[in-house]
Amino acid sequence: MSGAKRVAVVTGANKGIGFAIVRGLCKQFDGDVILTARNEENGKQAIESLNKEGLKPIFHQMDLNDVTSIDRIKKYLQSNYGGLDVLVNNAGIAFKAAQTDPFSVQAEVTNATNFWGTLNVCKQLYPLLRIHARVVNVSSMGCQFAAKKCSKELQEQFLAPDLDMPKVEKLITDFVSSAKDGTFKSKGWPESAYGVSKIGVTLMTYVQQRELNKDSSRSDIVINACCPGYVDTDMTSHKGTKTIDEGADTPLYLAMLPANTTSPKGDFVRERQVASLL
Repeated sequence: MSGAKRVAVVTGANKGIGFAIVRGLCKQFDGDVILTARNEENGKQAIESLNKEGLKPIFHQMDLNDVTSIDRIKKYLQSNYGGLDVLVNNAGIAFKAAQTDPFSVQAEVTNATNFWGTLNVCKQLYPLLRIHARVVNVSSMGCQFAAKKCSKELQEQFLAPDLDMPKVEKLITDFVSSAKDGTFKSKGWPESAYGVSKIGVTLMTYVQQRELNKDSSRSDIVINACCPGYVDTDMTSHKGTKTIDEGADTPLYLAMLPANTTSPKGDFVRERQVASLL
């Protein structure tokens, strides 16, 4: 085991913004870069494409919705690197406007991946984070749009100084439950499964940074959420105005923050600037 070798992991990286983040890290990060994808064939094709550019990322299969696959990469990191230095939680899904699935299904499926899947990766891999590690949770400007449409009561909960992970989990659980029984609007939620899932990712980030600040054994671990912008990807049905490399700019900036960074730290970031949820 080479405990000294540094390593970065990017989830959902076989295409789009994740692919561009891997490309950027291969050029900037002084260690191995691991590209993960649900589908092994797609992941290996992405590796081949980057190899043609002279870049040498490593592929490892991982599906946010499969806890055993997260456990496999955890063991791989432990045995080959003894830790983790950069984690970019990029993987996510969004229903298209034209899709006709009931809102209850959209709420459950979207949050299962974007919120619970991301949280599962964090729970498994955060114990591996070394001193000076950087984590980027890819959120969206959609979290701001959705948060502004939430009730005052919910908004107060989002920004409460005593917000902790059980409370964040309860908020997302309550949203999905109310989407299923049709009470979500009366309970102050907007009709945006994707937006709420990204509220969850952003709140998760706030809480995780506060928790890690208390860990005296591991200093200078910095976690931020970010909006990559409106990017030309499959997720936006190629309506986005940014290239994938432009979309990767803020995530890469956050992944490469220098030692002892005090800001941004535990923040939501757009265009390299700290932004507020509300």
